Parts: sequence; C-alpha cells; structure tokens
Amino acid sequence: MMFATYRPILSLLRGTAFLLAASGLHGLLLPLRGQEEGFSTGVLGLLGTAWAGGFVAGCFIAPRMVRRAGHVRAFGAFAASGAIIALLTGLLINEVAWVVLRAATGFTMAGCFMIIESWLNEKATNENRGTVFGLYMMVTYASIMAGQMIVAAGDVHSEALFMVAGIFFCMALLPTAMSTAAAPKPLQNVSLDVKGLYANSPVASIGCLLTGVANGAWGTLGAVYGARIGITTAEIALMMSLVVVAGAALQLPIGRVSDKTDRRYVLAAAAAGAAVFGLLVFFVAPRSGVAVIAMTACYGALAYTLYSLAVAHANDHARPEDFVKVSGGLLLLYGFGTMIGPVLGAALMGWLSPESLFLATALAHVLLAAYTLLRISRRAPVPVSEREAFNAMPSERGVTPEAVRLDPRTVPEQNS
Repeated sequence: MMFATYRPILSLLRGTAFLLAASGLHGLLLPLRGQEEGFSTGVLGLLGTAWAGGFVAGCFIAPRMVRRAGHVRAFGAFAASGAIIALLTGLLINEVAWVVLRAATGFTMAGCFMIIESWLNEKATNENRGTVFGLYMMVTYASIMAGQMIVAAGDVHSEALFMVAGIFFCMALLPTAMSTAAAPKPLQNVSLDVKGLYANSPVASIGCLLTGVANGAWGTLGAVYGARIGITTAEIALMMSLVVVAGAALQLPIGRVSDKTDRRYVLAAAAAGAAVFGLLVFFVAPRSGVAVIAMTACYGALAYTLYSLAVAHANDHARPEDFVKVSGGLLLLYGFGTMIGPVLGAALMGWLSPESLFLATALAHVLLAAYTLLRISRRAPVPVSEREAFNAMPSERGVTPEAVRLDPRTVPEQNS
C-alpha cells in the first residue's frame, strides 16, 4: 500500500537522479577540461556566472514555456537540450562557445527542475510532504556526488565523459515521458520584490546574496583550485563532493541550535568560522590531497549551512502565507550572488595564487558576519515561541521557487 502511494514519486525521483548526476558530472568536467586546455581563469569563472545567469533567467521564463507546451513535452525539450549541449561542449573546445553553452545549460536545468518540483508538489499530500521533501533532498545530494565521482573514474582529456553526461540527460526524460500520471497544474510566474524582502529581513536578504557569492566562487572554481595545486582528479572529485556533504551533515545540528537562540548569532558565528577555515587554506597553502580535502570539508561544513540559516531567519519574521514569496525571492537573490562570485574568485586567483579563491569566499563571509552583528544591535530577536522550526535546504546547486512549494512549511498556505 505504501509502495503504491509513493510509486509516482519514485518514478520522478529516478528522473531527478539522472538529471542531477548529469549536472554534477558536466559541471565538474568543464572546469577540469578547460584547465587542461589552457583556458584563462577569467573564462573558467565566467562558466559559473553564465550558468547562474541562465538559471535565474530560466526561473522567470520557463513557466511561460511550460504553460504553452505542457509539462511532458517541455521537460522532454529541456532534457534533450541538456544532452545536446553536453555533447556540443565535447565537440567544440572553445572558450566563447563554452560560456554561451553553459548559460544555455543553466536555462534548461531551471526548466527541468521547475517541472520536476511542481510534479512532486502535486503528488505529495500534507501527510507525506515532509517525507517527499526529505527524499528529494537525499536524491539531490547523492546524485550530484555520484556524477562528480564519475569524473574521477574517467579521463578528462577524452570525449567519453561528455557522452556519458549526454546519456544521463536523455535517461532523465524517460520516467517522465513514459508516465501515465496526469500533468500537474501550470507553473506559477516567478517574481522578485527586493524592497519587500529587505524590509522583512535585512540580514536574510544580504545573507543570501553574500552566501551566493561565496558558494558560486567555490562551486565554479574549486576544481580549478585543486587542479592548479596538483592534487589528482579523484581527489578533486572527492573534495568537491565532501564539501557539500559536510555542509548537509551539519545543517540540522546547527539549525537546531539556532531554534533555541537568536539565529543571527549562529549565522554570524558560522560565517566567521567559514572565513577562518578559508583563510587557513589561503595562508597554509596545503599540497597534500588528504590535507586539502580535510580543510575544505571543514570549510564546507560551515559555509553550506548559511543559506538555510538565512532563510529560516527570514521566515521567522514573515507571515506563514508569505513563505513561498519570501523563500522564493531569497532563492533568486542567492542566484544573483552566484553570478558575482565566480568573477571575483577568478580575478583574485589570476592576480595572486590558486588559494586566493578563499580570499573571495572569506570576503563574503566576513561581510556577512559583520553585517549580521550590526543588525543584532538594531533589531530585537524573534521570541523562541514564535519561530518557525529550522528546515535544511540545498544550496549547492540551483533550486527553483517550485522547490519552495514542496517544502513542508508551505502547508499552511495551501490550506488557507
């Protein structure tokens, strides 16, 4: 009986797993191959900025495309486009072509994610929404890590890994294309009210933007940093995966602490800690794979908790019926931050050393900690009894506003 209840959801999650594996594989392969081809640090940074720009644009434009073509046809078009782009990047080893194609990848991924997340939201009930959201988060982390580890098993100099990424994109559309389930309701348009978000919570608004800067820099250029200091491809893949996994593992413990005190103190402390570990890597400049992986994992354990803490703080100040609007808006601010981070990180790496990537992340984290402490003196904390319980949220890949509707905290809005 339980299996029958979750069968449509499991089918969608299979498609999600292939999609995220393709994204994780392709996203790590490009900077490593670009590094081997002699692409400049600035161009490698632009790959991340282009992806983020395409993704944010997709969040605004994809809903109209889906309403016109329907969920199944639109998803097939987006996933097929992802496969075509992955294969083209293997055929066209060119800086300009890669930047343009990377922007197109971000756009298609936004469309795919919005469709899958809206479909999951439609299939979930108020009783199992928490379970569905948890399964989605597990698939997210596991699939990205699996895709990245495939790079370690292959040869970045050949076209084979580009082909594997294309195959995964194609496999992602099969569960949806073969599904007999009714299509969900049309996607809702996405809007961004920066003034309203800042009025609701200045700390959360600035926090999501600065967290996007740091995570965008690391997510795009972490592999380049690893290649330039001479660790192996397998160690680079493990490093990139463990940074995210460490952050996922620490989200709930840190979140539970923030439930019992002023969240802003926890946010400031985590940001300061991430800055300390980043600066430690910069000054120590480790060259051993084990040391690099251990130090960057400690960095990720704190850096990848900041987005969830900021969103939780914003929702403490927002009305329950505004959860989707606030969380979706913060998500877009985070996306804009991820457009800035790779450019800043690439500039510092080109000017100084590979470890200068952590100067970019430390700058964002120090600014976040300082601004949060400033705001603590200006606004009283929300009483513990009036706070929303902390929920972990992924921030290592693009999450669309449709994922916010899947969050269990949207139930009050749906019932109103």
